[in-house]
Amino acid sequence: MAKYKLWVVAAAAVLLLAGCTSLQGSSNSASSTKTTKKLQTTGKVTDSMYEGVIDNNQYKTSQTRGLTTQQSNTAFDVKSLESGLLKISKQQFPTDKYLYQEGQTIKTAEAQKWLARQSKDNPLGLNPEDNGQKEPDKRNPLYLQQILEQDFLGSDGALDGMSIGLGMNQIDYYTKEQYGATFETKISSAMMAQQGKQIANKVLSRLRQKKGMDETTIAIGLYKQAPKDSLVGGTFFAYGISKNGSTTIDSWHELDQANQVFPLVNNEKAVNQSDVDAFNSFKEQVQTFFPNLSGVTAQAHYEDGVLAGMNITVNTQFYSETEIMSFTQYIATAANKYLPQNIPLDISISSAEGMQAYVGRATGSKGFSTHVFGSY
Repeated sequence: MAKYKLWVVAAAAVLLLAGCTSLQGSSNSASSTKTTKKLQTTGKVTDSMYEGVIDNNQYKTSQTRGLTTQQSNTAFDVKSLESGLLKISKQQFPTDKYLYQEGQTIKTAEAQKWLARQSKDNPLGLNPEDNGQKEPDKRNPLYLQQILEQDFLGSDGALDGMSIGLGMNQIDYYTKEQYGATFETKISSAMMAQQGKQIANKVLSRLRQKKGMDETTIAIGLYKQAPKDSLVGGTFFAYGISKNGSTTIDSWHELDQANQVFPLVNNEKAVNQSDVDAFNSFKEQVQTFFPNLSGVTAQAHYEDGVLAGMNITVNTQFYSETEIMSFTQYIATAANKYLPQNIPLDISISSAEGMQAYVGRATGSKGFSTHVFGSY
C-alpha cells in the first residue's frame, strides 16, 4: 500500500511539472523547435531576437517583402527597410513577450494594388493618378515605393501587434517612353513626410477593416529610400503607433538617422569627421600590412548624429588558408586599435571565391570574435 501511495505521489509530481512547462522554458537551441498545443516555434539564440512561428512544420514567408513599384530597389533598401522596421518593432513588441511571424495580413496581390497608381481600374492605388505630364516638375510622382508588414503574436497564437514599413521616394525615376532615357523627379523632405503620413493613415484605416484587426496595436514607420546608385540603404525618419482601434495616427515620433559610406566620395560632407579619420587609419594600416587587397569599404549608421554601428567589407586576393587566418587575427587587432569603441561592428573578409572570414563585436562587448571559413 505504501509503495502504491509513493507511486501516485511521483506520478502527480511529473504531471505537475509537465503542466508548468511554458513556451519560454523550452530549449533555446537554434536548431531545435518547440511545440505547444497551439504553436510551434523556431527557438532563439539570444534574448534580442524573436522566436519565429512555424505553421504545419513550415516557416511562412512574407507576403510583402521585396514588393516595389515598377522601378527597382537596391538590395540595400530592401534590407534596411526590414532591419530598421524590426528595430522600431522591438520598442513596441518586446522579444520576450511576442513571437514573430512574417507579414500575412496584407496579401501579395493586394499590396501590388496599393503600390500602384490610383486609377479607374485600380481605386486602391496609394500613389496619385497619372496626370499625363512628362516634365519632372509637372508630373505626379510616385511617392510610395515599397511596403513591408511584420506580425507579432502572443503565446496563444493571436495577432497582438503589427508593424508596417512604408518606403517613400526622395527621387522618383521614370522614362518618358518605353526603353527611353531615365529622368528624375525630386521630392522634398517636407512633401515626402506629408505624403507618407497621409498614406499611413489610409493604410491604417484599411487594416482596421480587416477581420480581427479592430483592436490590434499597429506601428507604422516611414522610410526614406536611398538613391538608386547608393552603396548604402535609406533610413527611417518617423513612426507612429495606433492603439485601441484608432484609425488615424495623430502623434508622430520624428527620427534623426543617417547612413554614410566610407571612404567618402564626391566631396561628401562627413556626419562625423573623427569617424572618417578612424576608418581611414584602419584602412591604411590594413592595406600597408597586407597589400594584396582589392578594397576596404564601410557602411556607417548614425542616430541623432552619433555613430550607432558599422559594417566593413574587406575584399582580398588571398587563397592560402593560413594567410587568411593571419589576416583575420590582424584585422581584429587593428579594429580594436583604430575603430570607434562601444558600437557593434561587423567585418566581412571576402574574395572572388566567396566569404573567407568574419570579425565581429556585438553591442556592449569589448572584445572581437573571429571565424575563418575552412573547407573539407
